[in-house]
Amino acid sequence: MAKTREVYICSACGGQSLQWKGQCAQCGAWNTLAAKNLPDGKKNLSASALQSLTRLSEVRDVVSSAFSTGLDALDRVLGNGLVPGAAVLVGGEPGIGKSTLLLQLAGAVAASGRKAVYLSGEESLGQIKARAERLKVLHENLLAMSSNHIDDILPHLAAPDAPNLLIVDSVQTLASSRAGGLPGNVSQVRAVAGELMEHCKKNDITLLIVGHVTKDGTLAGPKLLEHMVDTVISLEGDREQIFRILRVLKNRFGPNQELLLFQMLGQGMELIGDPSTYFLGARDPTLSGTAVVMAVDGQRTFAVEVQALAARSYLTIPRRTALGLDVNRLYLILAVLEKRLKLNFGQSDIYAKIGGGMRLQEPGLDLALVAGILSSFYDVPLPERSVFWGEVDLNGQIRPVASQSLRKDQAARLGYTPVFYPKVDAESGGIRSLNELLEALFSRKASGKK
Repeated sequence: MAKTREVYICSACGGQSLQWKGQCAQCGAWNTLAAKNLPDGKKNLSASALQSLTRLSEVRDVVSSAFSTGLDALDRVLGNGLVPGAAVLVGGEPGIGKSTLLLQLAGAVAASGRKAVYLSGEESLGQIKARAERLKVLHENLLAMSSNHIDDILPHLAAPDAPNLLIVDSVQTLASSRAGGLPGNVSQVRAVAGELMEHCKKNDITLLIVGHVTKDGTLAGPKLLEHMVDTVISLEGDREQIFRILRVLKNRFGPNQELLLFQMLGQGMELIGDPSTYFLGARDPTLSGTAVVMAVDGQRTFAVEVQALAARSYLTIPRRTALGLDVNRLYLILAVLEKRLKLNFGQSDIYAKIGGGMRLQEPGLDLALVAGILSSFYDVPLPERSVFWGEVDLNGQIRPVASQSLRKDQAARLGYTPVFYPKVDAESGGIRSLNELLEALFSRKASGKK
């Protein structure tokens, strides 16, 4: 019989320890180590059993052999399309559109003459076909399998007619006979992903794996899964909205922090070609309390509307509410305005919102939020084509933010003027403080209402 050894495995991250501890040394979780007997992996390796070394100059260039996804924009954010042998992890909340987008992608690859296989552990073949008919992607090169056992698909990956693309939806629903526990636990996820990647790399098959997310939005399963794959993609958005953001978090074949914007329609996911002004919608610039911020997410710039409302309060403690931004940012901005501009919001309810269902976290939002609050407080509309960005510090100064030149170029391309942004040096334009902003926008009102 093969020798075994006892190790302690963390149920949270899959990390191993030779002795029991109260806290996992890898993820920090408490009381998660459990004993398990594993086969002793020690082997006597002879010189002939060692893998030979290869000159890097003689290795085949895998990026040059990449094939298209059917969307030029998606090819660009992935680097150069889909690379044979590469593994891509796609995460997102339930119902956000992961399966829809990947089935569209499989249909586009099949239509280009390559063979694509869609493996689902969540849907029956009838459900997959019905969705494919709705998306109009049925093709003779598009094959499907409904199974919860990884052993059912592995022989097809080594066959002479192996597919060019394998989509697994999802890794948490598959089980391997070479790992213990139920599908979805740490051991099974790691084993299933490892076996799929090993077979796909050996046979130059592009692997797309769907991963579930936890309630806080992070990918479920061991963190090792994100390190194993070549690319990590996140599909984000509000299920009550029609837009979806595809964000590249990790990419070994191209730039990361890239993103694309899609609309979820009845016929599937439709790419938004120019998302620069998508979130403005039917904005009315003649109303007070609205400002436009030139926001940056990854390498993309968006003109987004920031709405604010300052209304008389009848409550003992005035209300402060924020949607689409951190409410603590609103608290900080109001405190700075009261201190540095001598304004009194003690009798006003303040509401702030990001228009279009977008959510912003970047510091460049501060200046537009200030402009919107002041516009509503004085009930004076801002200049119709004005745009703002900049970070407001606790002294009332305007600090520079990242991608300043990118924002300026986009504002000029969209025809925005005047442009309010942080002053970097004495020779450049821009403003340095909130007092300068107040003087430029509300000089007459400010003198009589402080």
